[in-house]
Amino acid sequence: MGDMEAPLLTHYNSSSKCEFVEENEDLKQRFWVESKKLWIVVGPAIFSRISLYSTNVITQAFAGHLGDAEFAAISIVNNILTGLTYGFLLGMASALETLCGQAFGAKMYHMLGVYMQRSWIVLFLCCILLLPLYIFITPILKLLGQPQEVAELSGYVALWMIPLHFCFSIQLPLQRFLQCQLKNSVIAWASFIALIAHVGVSYLFVYGLRLGMVGTVATLNVSWWVSVIGMFLYVVCGGCPLTWTGFSIEAFSGLWDFLKLSISSGIMLCLENWYYKILILMTGNMKNAEIAVDALSVCMTINGWEMMIPLAFFAGAGIRVANELGAGNAKGARFAAIVSVTTSLVIGIFICLIIMIFHNPIGRIFSSSKPVLDAVNDLTVLLAFSILFNSVQPILSGVAVGSGWQAWVAYINIACYYIIGVPLGFLMEWVFHQGIGGVWAGMIFGGTALQTLILAIITIRCDWEKEGAKASEHVKKWST
Repeated sequence: MGDMEAPLLTHYNSSSKCEFVEENEDLKQRFWVESKKLWIVVGPAIFSRISLYSTNVITQAFAGHLGDAEFAAISIVNNILTGLTYGFLLGMASALETLCGQAFGAKMYHMLGVYMQRSWIVLFLCCILLLPLYIFITPILKLLGQPQEVAELSGYVALWMIPLHFCFSIQLPLQRFLQCQLKNSVIAWASFIALIAHVGVSYLFVYGLRLGMVGTVATLNVSWWVSVIGMFLYVVCGGCPLTWTGFSIEAFSGLWDFLKLSISSGIMLCLENWYYKILILMTGNMKNAEIAVDALSVCMTINGWEMMIPLAFFAGAGIRVANELGAGNAKGARFAAIVSVTTSLVIGIFICLIIMIFHNPIGRIFSSSKPVLDAVNDLTVLLAFSILFNSVQPILSGVAVGSGWQAWVAYINIACYYIIGVPLGFLMEWVFHQGIGGVWAGMIFGGTALQTLILAIITIRCDWEKEGAKASEHVKKWST
C-alpha cells in the first residue's frame, strides 16, 4: 500500500507545484499587462505634473533669495492660498475621472466632450466665488496671527496670482478629458513647453527687467497659460475627433447633478490638500515665525514636488478603475487598484531614502539662510514619513474617484483630518510644547495614517461586482 501511495503522492506534489508555478506565472503576466496600461497614464502624468509643479519650485527658489519676508509671503500665497483654491478645483475636476473614465470604458465617446464643457462652466463659476480670498488675503492673514509685513506682502502677491487662479478652471478639465482617452503625451508636451517658457521668462523678468518679487510671481501666469493654450488648441483643432464634436448647448443641461458630484469630489480632495496648508498657518503664531514658515515651506515644497508622483498614480488608478468598471470588468478594476497601490508604494519608499540621504543639498536649493536650513534638517524624518503615507493614500483616493465613492471619502477626511489630526497637532504644540515638529507629527500620525488605514480597509472589503453594476447604471444615467 505504501509503495502505491508514494508515486501517487509524488504525482500530486508535482501537479500542485506545476499549478502553483502556472498561477504564479499568470499573476506575473497579469501584473505586467496591467502595469503597462497603468503607466500609459501615469508616465506622462508624472512628467506633466512635475513639469508644471517645477514652475512653482523655480518661483520658490527665486523668492528664497529675495529676503526672508518676501520668501514667506510668496510661500504663503503659493502654498496656502493657491494651494487651497487649486485643491478644491482639482477635486471638482476629478468628477471627470469618474464620468469620462466610465463613459470611455463603455465606448460612449461623444459624452466626454460634453462632460468637459460642463466642468468648465462649473469650475469657472467656482473661481468667481473663490476670488474674494485673493482680494482680502491681507486682513485674513492678520486675523490668523501672521506678521504684519508678511501679510501685507502676501496681499500684493495674491493680486498677481488671479490670472493663474482662473487658468485652473480650464486646465484641470482639459487634463482629465485627455487622460481618460489615453492622450497623455499631449499633456506631457504642453507641460514641457510651459516649463521651458517659465525658465526663460523667469530669467527675463527677474534678471533682465529686474522686476523683483512681481516678476517672480508673474512668471507663473505665463507658463500655466502656455500649457492651457497648447492643450486647448490640440482638442479643438481635430486632435480628438471621437470625443470633441464642438461646443454644445447640451453642456448646460444636467448642471445641477454635475455640480453635486463635482462638489463631492472637490470636498474630498480639498480636505486632503488643505490639511498640511493649515500646518503652515499654525506656525505663524510660534516664536521665530518667519524661520518656522520658511523651513516648513521648504519641506512642503519638496513634499509637494514629490507628491506629483502619487497624484499621477491617483489619476492613473482613478482612470483604470473607472475604465474597467465602465466596461463591466469588476475583477479587472480590483486588480488595477492593487497594481496601482503596490507600484506607488515601492516608488515612495525609494524617494524616502533619497530624502533622508540628500536633505542638506536639497534644502540649499530653496534657501541660503543657516537657521532655515537647520530647521529643515530637524524636520527631515517627518518629511520622509509624510512622503511614505502619501505614496499610498492618494492612490486609494483615486480608486474611490474611479468607483464614485467621493461623498464617503469626504466624510472620512473630515473625521480623520479635522476632528482628530488638527486638534492633536494643536495639543502637541500648545500643551506639550513640541514645536513645529510636534504639530506636524500629530497631524501625520493622527490624521493621515488613520485615513490611509480606513481607506485601505474599505478598498479591501469592497464588493467589486456590485460596483461594476453601479457603474453601468451611472453611465446610462449621465448619458441621457
